[in-house]
Amino acid sequence: MIDNVTVEDSTNRSGYAVTGSSFTKALGSWTIPTVNCSTTPNTYSSFWVGIDGWTSSTVEQTGTDSDCDGTTPSCYAWYEFYPNPSYLISSVPVSPGNQMSASVTYSGSEFTITITNETTGKSYSHSARVRGAERSSAEWIAEAPCCANAGGILPLSDFGIVYFGDDYTGIANTNDATDSSVSGNIGAFGSNVYESIMVNGSTGANEAVPSSLSADGTSFSVTWYSE
Repeated sequence: MIDNVTVEDSTNRSGYAVTGSSFTKALGSWTIPTVNCSTTPNTYSSFWVGIDGWTSSTVEQTGTDSDCDGTTPSCYAWYEFYPNPSYLISSVPVSPGNQMSASVTYSGSEFTITITNETTGKSYSHSARVRGAERSSAEWIAEAPCCANAGGILPLSDFGIVYFGDDYTGIANTNDATDSSVSGNIGAFGSNVYESIMVNGSTGANEAVPSSLSADGTSFSVTWYSE
């Protein structure tokens, strides 16, 4: 267990973030969960790694969705340089149980996202500039994505438990990040580590709760509690 972790509530995110300055790399890995669409039809869940977005207005991120189209599961990979829209990565098909690795890097004024289905070997990369990016944080997140027609957060799919990091995936050197003064796993960022618990904005009920970080500072799980 890592000391000095700051715990915060969020209405759409569960997982971990680290803060700092001039981030150049965020690496992550996770196992795509199986969603229970019979209990949560017409719902959505995203799992991703990224730079920015904790206290800044941009996010450079890539990950996978496990959604419920009615009671039919739907699974796909994507990337997003917010505030631009997200893009489907059709060249990397994904399925429940697949082991995923992903990175977001910064070099020469451009961000590059790479996502790999380690189970199938399929991979995709894309680079772009992001105006206003502060590079002030890195994140490993399970999310109830935005947005409903009215602009609100979408209901969260019952994903059971999702596992992040090499203790679970066997993919070395994840979950790691590099900024101007630290290069290492989540736990290496010490007092700049933040744990996010997803709660219902109206009732305060838990929706998704992360475990403590593993003793080596690399890995954690997130458990679904409610839609």
